[in-house]
Amino acid sequence: MSDEAQVSRSEACTAGVRVAVEASFAPRYSQAAFGQWFFIYRITITNEGAHAVQLLTRHWVITDGHGAVREVQGDGVVGETPTLEPGASFQYASGCPLPTPVGTMSGRYGMVVRSGPEVGDRFDAEVATFTLADHRHVN
Repeated sequence: MSDEAQVSRSEACTAGVRVAVEASFAPRYSQAAFGQWFFIYRITITNEGAHAVQLLTRHWVITDGHGAVREVQGDGVVGETPTLEPGASFQYASGCPLPTPVGTMSGRYGMVVRSGPEVGDRFDAEVATFTLADHRHVN
């Protein structure tokens, strides 16, 4: 199986903010024999709207293969609170450990409008659900 076949993708657009995700299993950082699977996800956030926006917060909902849910909330992403002018993108990568070889993630970014007539307005940009899977364990 090629690496490309093992990439999970999702995409959502909220109020002109497009969030695209690519996630893959990271065997190098996993210890399946000890019930530890690690996944890497790459996020691209693109401002397709007419006004600058800033990412302030993140909220993740992580569900493992047993249905156990963990939520992670905090300021920014990877230590940053990027401002995106119209047409601009911000990319970052992060990781997620799971006690099972399969699970899902979804969430949202808390955003604020930084220019235009709606300056100061806040909204949540959706991160559509994506799969975390060690494809060696999935039929």
